[in-house]
Amino acid sequence: MLAELSIKNFAIIESLSISFEKGLTVLTGETGAGKSIIIDAINLLIGGRGSSEFVRHGEDKAELEGLFLIEGENHQVIQKLTEFGIDAGDGMAVLRRDISSSGKSVCRVNGKLVTIAVLREIGGALVDIHSQNEHQELMNPDLHLPLLDHFGGREAAAALKEYQELYKRYEQAVKQLKSLNKDEQQMAHRLDLLQFQFDEITKSDLKLKEDEELYEERQRISNFERIHASLQAAYHSLGGEQKGLDFIGMAMNDLEEAASLDSSFDGLNENVANSFYLLEDAISEIRNQLDSLEFDPVRLDFIEGRLNEINGLKRKYGKTVEDILEYAAGIEEEIETLLNRETHIAKIEKEMASIRKDLLVEAKNLSIIRQKYAKKLVGQIHKELKDLYMEKTVFNVEFLQSASEHGGMNERIQKDGMDVVEFYISTNPGEPLKPLSKIASGGELSRIILALKNIFSEHQGITSIIFDEVDTGVSGRVAQSMAEKIYKVSVGSQVLCISHLPQVAAMADTHLFISKQTLSGRTRTKVHALSQDEKIREIGRMISGVEITELTKEHARELLQLASQIKSA
Repeated sequence: MLAELSIKNFAIIESLSISFEKGLTVLTGETGAGKSIIIDAINLLIGGRGSSEFVRHGEDKAELEGLFLIEGENHQVIQKLTEFGIDAGDGMAVLRRDISSSGKSVCRVNGKLVTIAVLREIGGALVDIHSQNEHQELMNPDLHLPLLDHFGGREAAAALKEYQELYKRYEQAVKQLKSLNKDEQQMAHRLDLLQFQFDEITKSDLKLKEDEELYEERQRISNFERIHASLQAAYHSLGGEQKGLDFIGMAMNDLEEAASLDSSFDGLNENVANSFYLLEDAISEIRNQLDSLEFDPVRLDFIEGRLNEINGLKRKYGKTVEDILEYAAGIEEEIETLLNRETHIAKIEKEMASIRKDLLVEAKNLSIIRQKYAKKLVGQIHKELKDLYMEKTVFNVEFLQSASEHGGMNERIQKDGMDVVEFYISTNPGEPLKPLSKIASGGELSRIILALKNIFSEHQGITSIIFDEVDTGVSGRVAQSMAEKIYKVSVGSQVLCISHLPQVAAMADTHLFISKQTLSGRTRTKVHALSQDEKIREIGRMISGVEITELTKEHARELLQLASQIKSA
């Protein structure tokens, strides 16, 4: 849910911070007070089209920030945050967008800079804004099939998963076949290139970690003089008369005598004796190293040449010797495939034919499940429309192409199956069903969209749903029915609703009043959460207009009492 919204220097809003609660929040106020500006701010925050016109006059930039609380580790927005490398801890997402007076935008999610496209993708998983004139998800035919699958729940999801696992294998085979079916000249050039690369790597006779060992040896030879001088100095400091080991030997003899007189010195005597013998071994090792140490300029030249050769291969084939050897193994396999191209093509085509048969089986099964849930969806939509006094409206899920209707092997294969689905509707008796996307705007469209939202809100997984004056053009009993539907949607999702209907305002869990005032010659928008008495007065204003009488107040109280009864039922 959207928990906090901060707006600064945006349109007529100088500075505004709004806290939102769960359930249904209704925003009301006089026309022009800034209700839609708040929704515009949320729309920009989730990746909407920006413009310098949104920046408050005289300011350098507009600043928008929203805190979203995310419930559940499996929420789709968590997956998107993880996909884009954004920390999704603590179940929170903080979206921020700054729009400069030049029109440029800077976007951040949980403090990380992101592009507008990424912000839009993450924002789309958090908020769904529906306004009277805006083309929405439910009007987009491309999203009707995914919505039907969501409605189908676990059964549809399991069938789709089975199909998509096969589809991945099929895609991979198609890619391999396409690669092998390139023209002969192109394939010959490819083979020559790979053979040259393979021969070059093979002739180099690389060994794992060879470069690391050569670097170490080069270091030793290059620093021969310093190493020799250091070992020589260490040897003379420890060995010989009146040197380190002599003094430690004398100390060992003295402690041995003390220990023979008092056993409490046994431990100390043993430690010094051990140190003496260790140092004695060390002196012997230093002497051996000095005897074997020699400067070999020929070997140094060989190492330099070999490292240059290895670095040249690294520039072409990988950052490490291991990467180069892995690349060689990969192209060796490709060379073998190209040399035996016809055999591999036949093998892949056979595999594809087998996968296609399995795909058709899974696609038919998926299509049968979808058609089963499509019937259930149609029934629920008709019930919702009847509640909204559109009982003569006919809704249907049209299968423009269905896998279960075909038996051949030339069907359209795509990632989500072989079905082509679109929502169709007829609002008047005798009129043919038409695509939902072709329905005219107005009161009918508002009710249709609300019916669909009421069913799909829990299936879409959207954190917040915003209705911007979707109740335009309705009144009376239809208005009351729409108010109840909007409240029902809010039970499963947070709903923010701008409305001019008193019936909708009465159903609100939180009622925010938007007003504007002029201070020092500038207009500012204010937001105020209404108390119960203030709700009565505001609903009364919505009923009667300017003049609020005791009768309108009484009517407002009746609406609030009715709303309370409906909500507690």
